[in-house]
Amino acid sequence: MIQTIQTTDPTYDILRAERQPLTSIFAPESVAVIGATDRVGSVGRTILWNLMSNPFGGTIFPVNPKRHNVLGIPAYPNIKAIPEPIDLAIIAIPAPMVPDAVRDCVEVGVKGAIIISAGFKEIGPEGIELEQQIMATAKGKMRLIGPNCLGLMNPHSGLNATFASTMANPGNLGFISQSGAFCTAVLDWSFPENVGFSAFISIGSMLDLDWGDLIYYLGDDPHTKSIVIYMESIGNARSFLSAAREVALTKPIIVIKAGQTEAAAKAAASHTGSLTGSDEVLNAAFRRCGVLRVNRISELFNMAEVMAKQPRLPKGPRLTIITNAGGPGVLATDALIATGGELAPLAEETIAQLNEFLPTHWSHANPIDILGDADPERYRKTLEVAIKDPNTDGLLVILTPQAMTDPTQTAEQLKHYAQTAKKPVLASWMGGDEVTTGETILNRASISTYRYPDSAAKLFNFMWQYNYNLQGIYETPLLAQEQESGPNCSIVEQIIKNAQDAGRNILTESESKQILAAYGIP
Repeated sequence: MIQTIQTTDPTYDILRAERQPLTSIFAPESVAVIGATDRVGSVGRTILWNLMSNPFGGTIFPVNPKRHNVLGIPAYPNIKAIPEPIDLAIIAIPAPMVPDAVRDCVEVGVKGAIIISAGFKEIGPEGIELEQQIMATAKGKMRLIGPNCLGLMNPHSGLNATFASTMANPGNLGFISQSGAFCTAVLDWSFPENVGFSAFISIGSMLDLDWGDLIYYLGDDPHTKSIVIYMESIGNARSFLSAAREVALTKPIIVIKAGQTEAAAKAAASHTGSLTGSDEVLNAAFRRCGVLRVNRISELFNMAEVMAKQPRLPKGPRLTIITNAGGPGVLATDALIATGGELAPLAEETIAQLNEFLPTHWSHANPIDILGDADPERYRKTLEVAIKDPNTDGLLVILTPQAMTDPTQTAEQLKHYAQTAKKPVLASWMGGDEVTTGETILNRASISTYRYPDSAAKLFNFMWQYNYNLQGIYETPLLAQEQESGPNCSIVEQIIKNAQDAGRNILTESESKQILAAYGIP
């Protein structure tokens, strides 16, 4: 007898075919805009115009009960009146009207919806009641992004289902944000920096789709190489941690988490209606599932860039700095130490080899100051020796444009060694127009460059921290050796009783160790 395996059974869904029914949202063949209008400056008009201006290969259906057409496209009074199946509905109408619109979508078999509208749990009980109505209708029948969100973009297909003013460039970064305004700021930043995206998602209040759903989707997306996240609240922590732990093994996940201070946490709660969660607990959870947390927007995208260019990660925190000027080397050292890194102690054989060709007055230590008259050949020889030092886990090469310096030829000399090295190599070409050509050479050789050496030193530490976090995914707890008898619960009970009788709610170090020992925990 042949047993038929149901693909919806998660036990057999090894390809997650049923776990990610999100194609209708990210690659729809038909889109209905509920709330489409001609009114200049309105959200409904902007969304419809964005869909029209960026052909995504699908059909657009405006929904407006008061108009026969919108922007020259035939309009329908409601989604039930549309004669074709709809993959994605974009809802941009007042919040009280959204539950009825969602109900209509479910009745005609719409597979996914983006709720742009605000006015839900962030405003209190009235908004929470609206959300409950929506989920009672949609749960298990239709996936939702939002509410209170900007929408999403799929730059590779041309889908711009947002009310942002411009379309993101295609690239390999998957970006998810809980703040729509942050999305628009990042989008504006991305153009001069030439940063492209595989997906650009405003997740909003996470009524349905959450971090875990989207991390799984981007984890399987061939265009996505790294995932960057702006987070205010973690929401379904189990979903996030499970997805991150799996996907981080193959694609870096970098998070900037807002709400670290009490004041910021209150602001986030009023914005999304969600609590931000304990910051220390989140830090521990991020480390354990391989996620890298950063604190600045620049760090978020610099890390995404360096991870895309530099597949080699440092095996430890020790950095070797090569520079033609003392000051920048000192600044880089300060930044390195302040963020948890170490200067690699130069091995005796390394110093001996450097003595053979460096001027007498070189620093004879790390940072390796090869002096202001360093030519491309001196840089090349120094990197060739330093990269083999057994004490170093990575290198930072700093160049300042002095009279004898040739930034372009130095970059040409270094790119081969940096590409073939088994350790990460970062570069800081300081200056303006004079170093731009050399910077371009290094960037094209997949060597990340930074105008400021302290930024590069901090990024090295982030790379090491990320690698450390990844190693933690593979760790398994050491089990205490099996005891002949079970835990000594009577001692534990007595210790706790003594503390309570004394009016204490904190154990002493000695008491804590006795309790751990009673359970056989080292």
